[in-house]
Amino acid sequence: MNPTIGWSNFLSAETGAAAALAGLIFVAVSINVGKILQFPAATARAFEALALLIGVLFLGTFGLAPNQSARTLGTEFLGVGGVLWLMFVVLHAGQLRHGRTKARWYWVLNRIALCQFAALSFCIAGILLIRGNPHAMYWLIPGCIASFASAMSSAWVLLIEILR
Repeated sequence: MNPTIGWSNFLSAETGAAAALAGLIFVAVSINVGKILQFPAATARAFEALALLIGVLFLGTFGLAPNQSARTLGTEFLGVGGVLWLMFVVLHAGQLRHGRTKARWYWVLNRIALCQFAALSFCIAGILLIRGNPHAMYWLIPGCIASFASAMSSAWVLLIEILR
């Protein structure tokens, strides 16, 4: 059974939105590259936003590929989520270790929580698909929302706040 029956519109919309938002991040970085390079936390934020959006782009692309088994699609989702999770653990642990943030509570809520939630949602979707759970695809929804929320917050910082 194809696990993506009924999900093609959602996957297409998420893929298109992720590609558009990734373009916004690239524009933000190119406009303010001098300022962004002055702050290691800003370069990390740009990387984080792009990684989340490219993750959603990959998930949508995998999901739109025809005639995949649930096990294959689950493995792809778990791979994307796992790579994102590992990258964020390394990135955020390094930033916390070096004290590169002023408002820790906001940083933890906005950056770490959203990134981890998105990555782990994708992992859960993958694991549930591998196990044959018919509701696995629903875990993409909160993961995509968290990815977009984090990326939009980062885009605002990289376009506007960095100039303050």
